[in-house]
Amino acid sequence: MGKETERKFLVKGDFKPFVSKQTRIVQGYISSVPERTVRVRIKGDKGYITIKGIGNASGASRFEWEKEVPVNEIEELLKISEPGVIDKTRCLVKAGPHTFEVDEFHGDNQGLVLAEIELGSETEAFEKPAWLGEEVTGDTRYYNSMLMKNPFTRW
Repeated sequence: MGKETERKFLVKGDFKPFVSKQTRIVQGYISSVPERTVRVRIKGDKGYITIKGIGNASGASRFEWEKEVPVNEIEELLKISEPGVIDKTRCLVKAGPHTFEVDEFHGDNQGLVLAEIELGSETEAFEKPAWLGEEVTGDTRYYNSMLMKNPFTRW
């Protein structure tokens, strides 16, 4: 168990030539209230359950706990999840010593591309590739739990 610190950005350019790995992700939420989100996810051929606490004032840091769970159990939990699903392809892109997770959304969030970087602290410096756009850290519209309720294509 621990605290995660990540920053989130819109993607404005072509990152695809730099992708080292891609994985399809389908996820739903058992609970999507800001104080405690409970996410169930199938990532490639693995299943996960994740609990996240409310973010700090900047939205960059919050408590996170995650455990691997058999995919068949996640499939059952998805059946009782809140309405809506997040479907995306996650691409890993190295930039200096860090790796960005670039998510290309499908379905009701088609057209949205977000990049996240996990950091040791909110003030840690990192390389900003040319394809990185506006920072949206802390903008709740871009939280996956909110994109499930109010998809990008409806904005």
